[in-house]
Amino acid sequence: MRAKRVFIPFLKYAFLITIALYILASCTVLQWRASDQEILEKFQEKNISTRISYFELDSLHLNIRVQHVEKDANAVTLLFFHGSPSSLSAWDGYLTNTALGSKANLIAVDRPGYGYSNFGKEMTSISLQAQVMDQLIDAYGLKNIIVVGSSYGGPLAARLGLLNDNIKAVVMISPALDPRQEKKIWASRFTQWKLTRWLVPTSYRVAGDEKTVHAQELALLVDDWKNLIIPVVHIHGDVDDIVPYGNIDFSKKHFTNLKVVTTPDTGHEIAWARPELIVPHLNKIIDSLRVSVK
Repeated sequence: MRAKRVFIPFLKYAFLITIALYILASCTVLQWRASDQEILEKFQEKNISTRISYFELDSLHLNIRVQHVEKDANAVTLLFFHGSPSSLSAWDGYLTNTALGSKANLIAVDRPGYGYSNFGKEMTSISLQAQVMDQLIDAYGLKNIIVVGSSYGGPLAARLGLLNDNIKAVVMISPALDPRQEKKIWASRFTQWKLTRWLVPTSYRVAGDEKTVHAQELALLVDDWKNLIIPVVHIHGDVDDIVPYGNIDFSKKHFTNLKVVTTPDTGHEIAWARPELIVPHLNKIIDSLRVSVK
């Protein structure tokens, strides 16, 4: 009888967890994306001109969504890569910043598997993602680029800096760089178990797939960072509980042309929640680049 009494509450809890996960999986907010129409309407309300395009890469069956806020073809370009789970909408605070837009072209990209870039189809290789973005840059004819990456987008931005000569500086915000400091997130196991994977929101499944092999992917790149000679800025909150602040020490060891910026008493959210902390540093790089290319 005792075993039966224990088993019945377990079934109740399992049922409640299953229902909760199903609700989460159905929630569009937790997919971390906005439709093209939603983006266009939002920017129209702010009287900011924007357009959305798709970069097709037939060899990999990819269709990458790109949002543009354009100044002119000769201006500096800020190219933004989000973390995980996320989408290009994470950079709204930058693309709607009219002062920033008056100085540079602003371009944000949905990384593969997120937003409307082959949503749900993960691409866990950082190097392969960088190769895709390298081709995107060439296809769009982008010049004088400052590539900005947050969290997972940080090592992607740095890797891209090694591939394309049109990139003049790299800005990494709370980047996960050091394979030895990669934190295991227990909840990500739900994205890998067949029993629960289908219940997890799509964007979280992609993030879980990336997270599972992220340390291995970072280890493949460690010896390459010394070859990145363009300016690199590493911005990190000193109470980041997702990507350890100790990644700063890794950057100091491996990047040769590095500036470190610590944002006191802030966590992992600084890229999307506190753009006012980031924009001044972007302005400084834009101004220095505009002088150097004259």
